[in-house]
Amino acid sequence: MKNSIKCATENDGIPPLAHPLELIPVFRRWPRSMGRNLLYTIIWSCGMGLVLAALEVLLMREDFESTVQFGPLMLMSNLIGLLIHAGSVLSNRLLDGWPRRARGLPRILFSMTLMGFSVITGITLGNLIWNGTDPTILLTNRTVLVESLVIAAAVALLLYMVRSAAERRFARAMEEARQKEFVALSARMLAEARLRALQAQIEPHFLYNTLANVVSLIGPRPAQAQHMLERFIDYLRASLAASRSEEATLASETQLIAAYLDVLAVRMGERLRYRIELPDELRQFRIAPMLLQPVVENAIAHGLEPKVEGGEIVVSASVEDGQVCVRISDTGVGLNEAAPRKPGGGVGLSNLRERLRSLHGAAAKVELLENQPCGMTVRLMLPLNESPTSIPSAP
Repeated sequence: MKNSIKCATENDGIPPLAHPLELIPVFRRWPRSMGRNLLYTIIWSCGMGLVLAALEVLLMREDFESTVQFGPLMLMSNLIGLLIHAGSVLSNRLLDGWPRRARGLPRILFSMTLMGFSVITGITLGNLIWNGTDPTILLTNRTVLVESLVIAAAVALLLYMVRSAAERRFARAMEEARQKEFVALSARMLAEARLRALQAQIEPHFLYNTLANVVSLIGPRPAQAQHMLERFIDYLRASLAASRSEEATLASETQLIAAYLDVLAVRMGERLRYRIELPDELRQFRIAPMLLQPVVENAIAHGLEPKVEGGEIVVSASVEDGQVCVRISDTGVGLNEAAPRKPGGGVGLSNLRERLRSLHGAAAKVELLENQPCGMTVRLMLPLNESPTSIPSAP
């Protein structure tokens, strides 16, 4: 499947020139290359030589040794095969891929011309090399020319069948690839829709609480109200930009989280402390927008809010075992009866897992770990090779 998709990309959806041996499944295991195709041509030519030798024995009904000159036959068969191979490659390059695009009668006429030239030239050169026969004698021999044209027509028909079979296989592979891409796109859209729905439920509640807190602070603590409103504006600006973008960076995501936590810190006071530890080499690492925000909100709602003395949230990133590891840790209540959190992380983390699965497949994962002595850690493992910059591994 991957080879079929690659061919579609390189040839603009035009099936590549297929080798006759590719009709046999075992010969499709190796990717196309100049060396492989040349080896296949030699194998194919030797096989054709053996078939022609067997046919000659059957038609003449005589002994093999008295009827067939095996050496000249194999030489001519390989010469014909190499001429066809070289003619196909050169014509494809000189005619800018026209032999791949040709259909119907033009393709048949082109194949007949190439086969006729290759067969006549191969037989002539073979006799010249093996027997020293003057080429003009063979070229003026009507019997030799008729036999050569019959062989050329048979080979052209065979290659036409191979080409048609390759086109059908190519079309099936392309259709399967399109279907898989459609399914993957649908899964990504579903995960994004669920995330947007979750955000639509959270943001109004956060908006109303923040505005109510600003109103309550304007009289007794105007400076604090101004700070809260300024950070809330920063949060809205970053959130709007993230909602309109198809991708973000760790730097932009942590800026959004910092603005969100600053707003909450005004309301929660000393009950909320946070740290963001982001190495410079990971600042431009690309991730999906709003990927970390639900995790932080979950840590506040289920970890720090139920705890009387509050706690701390730490957002950090590092490179581990060839992947980018993002941790959101809290020192909240953790997994206990006072504020139970499901071992799997509940609906929010389930949506996050589905979103990562649709974006990265098995290359990304989400883990929920219990901290000691208290709190929880959500660990996201993201594929490093999807970053636009080269990031050194952790020492």
